[in-house]
Amino acid sequence: MTQGQASGRGEVSIRDLSKSFSLNGRALNVLRGLDLHVESGQCLAIVGASGSGKTTLLRILAGLEAADSGDVLVDGAPIHGVGSERAVIFQEPRLLPWLTVIRNVAFPLEVRGVSATEAADRARHYLRLVGLLDFSEAYPAQLSGGMAQRVGIARALAVQPELLLLDEPLGALDAMTKMTMQEELTRIWSEEHVTMVLVTHDLEEAVYLADRVLVLPKHKGGVIRTIDVDLPRPRDRSEPRFVALRQSLLAEFGLH
Repeated sequence: MTQGQASGRGEVSIRDLSKSFSLNGRALNVLRGLDLHVESGQCLAIVGASGSGKTTLLRILAGLEAADSGDVLVDGAPIHGVGSERAVIFQEPRLLPWLTVIRNVAFPLEVRGVSATEAADRARHYLRLVGLLDFSEAYPAQLSGGMAQRVGIARALAVQPELLLLDEPLGALDAMTKMTMQEELTRIWSEEHVTMVLVTHDLEEAVYLADRVLVLPKHKGGVIRTIDVDLPRPRDRSEPRFVALRQSLLAEFGLH
């Protein structure tokens, strides 16, 4: 546990959640009657076909969208808009190009009233955690895609969230960089003891990172399933049980 991260925090409860959008004058149900519980410190991956509601669910958890009905609670308290106990990492790191790496990480802290000295100290801590302390004075344009995403992760962790929400954070990376970053995310999650909810299209990534996988159905009215990933860490992608779980997820979407 580092830098004041609280233990036993970040528990998520979703009860009878529904969300729809209007499309050409008719209601399009994206989520209906969803019940979900994520234990503190757990990693949940959300998978599903395009349009199944993955990102919508994440945005509701982040407070960027409001549900039509149902309850969404973090540590027993209802979500009302964005909150400091939650941080979001998007597919693009969205760094400020005119600020150095360390200033990008420190900036959200300073906005919240943290002193410049403390913000810089905390930024250095999390840059060290993601292996980029030597690049503190670099600018975003000088970083590779994987390095920029590490800065985004450091920035999100620096605010010490209880719940880390990740929307396809590695989707834009090449295959080798993605595998390296998956290993890094596993290490960081283990060290920080933060609850993580991850949206991904990569079924192998879901098995590699998650304790549980939420499968949103391909067709409206289909069954929402939760699959436990009871595999030891660090995970071996070639281990038979890993391969079997990946195959079972592929089968969920009619893929083999």
